[in-house]
Amino acid sequence: MLFWILVAALTAALAVILLYPLLRGAKAADNIRAGEAAVYRDQLRELDRDLNGGLITPEEADYARAEIGRRLIAVSADEPAETPKPARHHRFTEAFVLLVLPVLGLCLYLTTGRPDLPSQPLEARLENPGNDVAVLITKAERHLAEKPDDGKGWDVLAPIYFRTMRVNDAQVAYRNAIRLLGPNPVRLDGLAETLMAVSDGVVTEEARQVLEQSLTLEPDNPRARFYIALSMEQAGRPNEARQAFEALAKQSPSDAPWLPLVNQHIAMNGGAPTGTDPTAPGADPAAPGADPAAPGADPAAPGAGPAAPGNPTQQDVAAAETMSAGDRQQMIRGMVDSLDAKLSEDPNNFEGWVRLVRSYAVLNDKDRAAGALKRGLAAFPPPGEQGRQLLALARELGIATEGATQ
Repeated sequence: MLFWILVAALTAALAVILLYPLLRGAKAADNIRAGEAAVYRDQLRELDRDLNGGLITPEEADYARAEIGRRLIAVSADEPAETPKPARHHRFTEAFVLLVLPVLGLCLYLTTGRPDLPSQPLEARLENPGNDVAVLITKAERHLAEKPDDGKGWDVLAPIYFRTMRVNDAQVAYRNAIRLLGPNPVRLDGLAETLMAVSDGVVTEEARQVLEQSLTLEPDNPRARFYIALSMEQAGRPNEARQAFEALAKQSPSDAPWLPLVNQHIAMNGGAPTGTDPTAPGADPAAPGADPAAPGADPAAPGAGPAAPGNPTQQDVAAAETMSAGDRQQMIRGMVDSLDAKLSEDPNNFEGWVRLVRSYAVLNDKDRAAGALKRGLAAFPPPGEQGRQLLALARELGIATEGATQ
């Protein structure tokens, strides 16, 4: 009820603001005419004083009195003719302001607004923020303002700051988390990425030192190794950078999502990209270095030999090197279709379904990706761990899951 009372009060205030110039206009015109008439009467009295004082002759006084009288009669004659016009002219406008505008605003609010939504002050929103990231951040900041030594709070807030592009705040949060909880690879890598974001993607000396500290804690950390190799590339040391990227590629699994990017940097520094699987998670068929015809690129099994079903032969590999982009894309689709056919014959292959769903998503074929998801869930229902992983994968790739479990 309070809401509607406030709405009514605001509507009335707005109507008064809009009507005031209209109502004031007629009165202002009357005041102007009354003021002109008073000026002419003062001129007549001034004329009589000048005549009595001998400043003007009687003939001059008569001429001046006649002119002033003519103007005074003209102003007085305008009053009855001009007075009713403003009232007739503004009547429709006043009715529009008083009736149509409030009704129009009410209808618009009832159509697009939420009058049934209960009011929720800031404190209530902070208690139950839901998925509102801004409220979550505000809640965390309030908590840390009261307890600045809560390392877990800084640890949670730092990546949120980074994702919302508040990189300076993210840097402070990562440093506080490391100071209070101690360094670990995740925090150190996050701090290094924040430092690079502040420097527009340049791996600074401080960022490199943080990454090296991360490698002392986790020597096989691919993210830290990638950025250290990138720092060599940015420093103009292509041979060292290529060797670092090649070592990372050899260390990485054949279906690692970062391999296409690593291969791109290997090629940029004069090396030969290693073969990648076009149906591997995150692999982009169009990415430089992601050779869909590389040996062992069997969509059905990572690392399977060239003789595996659906795998390209050595002749296919040689032919792919001279293919156009369109022909190579067609070859990729053929490999994905081969995987699809094999899964239709033998659906009890969880890794195969994961790769098939990803492959269709990479090829931007969301309808077939949704179909593959539904078939995969038929073989691995959602109540099981593998079914839940398939659903999580679909949400990550932006694939509709409605109806997939039916």
